[in-house]
Amino acid sequence: MLHKGTLQDCVQYNRVWIPDADEVWKSAEITKDLKIGDTVLHLRLEDGSDIKYVIEKSLPPLRNPDILVGENDLTALSYLHEPAVLHNLKVRFMESKLIYTYSGIILVAINPYKELRIYGDAIIHAYSGQNMGDMDPHIFAVAEEAYKQMARKNRNQSIIVSGESGAGKTVSARYAMRYFATVSKSSSKANVEDRVLASNPITEAVGNAKTTRNDNSSRFGKYTENSFDRRYQIIGANLRTYLLEKSRVVFQSDNERNYHIFYQLCASASQPEFKNLRLMNAENFKYTSMGGCIEIDGVNDRKDMIDTQKTFQLLGFNIDFQMDVFKVLAAILHLGNVEIKRVSDDKSSANKNDQHLQIFCELLDLDIEKVAQWLCNRKIVTVSDTVIKPMTKHQADYGKDALAKKIYSHLFDYLIEKINKALRIPGKQNTFIGVLDIYGFETFDINSFEQFCINYANEKLQQQFNLHVFKLEQEEYFKEDIPWNLIDFYDNQPVIDLIEAKMGILELLDEECLLPHGTDENWLQKLYNNFINKNPLFEKPRMSNRSFIIQHFADKVEYKCDGFLEKNRDTVYEVLIDLLRTSKFDLCASFFQENTPSSTPQYSAAIKVKSARPVIKSANKELRMTVGSKTEAEALLR
Repeated sequence: MLHKGTLQDCVQYNRVWIPDADEVWKSAEITKDLKIGDTVLHLRLEDGSDIKYVIEKSLPPLRNPDILVGENDLTALSYLHEPAVLHNLKVRFMESKLIYTYSGIILVAINPYKELRIYGDAIIHAYSGQNMGDMDPHIFAVAEEAYKQMARKNRNQSIIVSGESGAGKTVSARYAMRYFATVSKSSSKANVEDRVLASNPITEAVGNAKTTRNDNSSRFGKYTENSFDRRYQIIGANLRTYLLEKSRVVFQSDNERNYHIFYQLCASASQPEFKNLRLMNAENFKYTSMGGCIEIDGVNDRKDMIDTQKTFQLLGFNIDFQMDVFKVLAAILHLGNVEIKRVSDDKSSANKNDQHLQIFCELLDLDIEKVAQWLCNRKIVTVSDTVIKPMTKHQADYGKDALAKKIYSHLFDYLIEKINKALRIPGKQNTFIGVLDIYGFETFDINSFEQFCINYANEKLQQQFNLHVFKLEQEEYFKEDIPWNLIDFYDNQPVIDLIEAKMGILELLDEECLLPHGTDENWLQKLYNNFINKNPLFEKPRMSNRSFIIQHFADKVEYKCDGFLEKNRDTVYEVLIDLLRTSKFDLCASFFQENTPSSTPQYSAAIKVKSARPVIKSANKELRMTVGSKTEAEALLR
């Protein structure tokens, strides 16, 4: 329960927390009684210096008695506020080397950024069958509680792993799944639990990357549904993925990397089985060298590639299947190195003798003359005629990168589809436990469309947290006439409305994308006109006319408008799609066939996102649903 400081409290407890620019909060002792009407509090800091604290709206938060500091459950503290939480976590982590702390039914975890020996099978068995509060806080205790509730009540359960980027969500989700696989081993010899766990290294290889905040950052959202039979033994799993960060395939910021699998592949270039891929070192490929970071300290990409191949085999994917996947990945790298030359202001060309273009076409079994032509030209079909229009170098480079992103996206979906098939074991599902591992809240020096979508998804997760932990719980107390002081909490619905409501940021973005000459600048100006001085959660930066600021639940974030429309449209020129559809390489051709599972969004049948105004359907199939609309649809599904 949250307590606010009162005059009587200050008489009884003589220590408070005051804000500090460097340490966030500092402890201070009250040295003079506070009388009614006083506006200044006389304090002494821990270093012995005396200060006068001006009381503005309320007294500073009270400090808990020393006997309570270090409690393993934050709800046991007399005063539960920001400085009390931070201090308690700091004491447990710094002095007792404990990374886990309860807050009621919630587990708070601090990332130690190193391996700890607290996850072995012996620890798993120690938590098995125990009640959540009987042992020290641990991710296994949360997993056991979910498993026990499922078994006792025969009801499905879910675990939401949330936090900022780099908080350790992926590792926590991985340990939760390992717990389920261990305590509910199948009696069969199908190695079901091993297969379920084997999905993690593959999804991390193709969906995780190094960012400035996290060496193994998930660049997609993942919901894993672990299936159990009537005896509550694990019989399989199913993965659902959300919002793969496709732009990372063709661009990385300074000190960041592309997806791990590319570096694993380049590190294995000298291996006999990869000779035909004509690979080079990662620094020689444009798509793996843009961030200027090729290696990660403590990570051996060659060794990780061996582990990735082993997990492929464990899931039943043979060598031929693996080589097909690696051919597609290598083709993407070579496509990035294809040079588009400027011929004139409105014309560009690709040389058929370009070595990388030749390898790209060879790997995907494509006609090099047609690829060279359509990388630099567009086909415009009208009612009466078909016109071939040359593209500028900028347009051709954009089309090439869009194609690379599209191929990778289809490959990613294809792998998830194959993993799900490998994890489907004969047997009827009785119950399941879902584990959600999704992007953490992100704020970088430069934030773009990707961070906007990620933070919007986190706003929806925070709303779910508020709904279940505060709103519904307190409503239940009132229904049962339980004496209760209403807890005041931050409701983030207004910022969600700013983003997704009618004439909100997403709808204005989609409308601008539909205009033939829509631009990032015009869209930003519409945001300024609609929200400045009208919505307190929206601001215009003082020093920029190309950015906007949103006050999220976690922090203020400044977004740069450049590229929002391009990324939201996610357009690939249809003529290139038609060309890849004719590939004699079956895997590549299958990616682009009409109505294939990998190209049909899972949410299309469940959610329909309509434009604010009626529009004529575009002939370009790729424009029918924007990325922003998909983000909104997936958020609704969650």
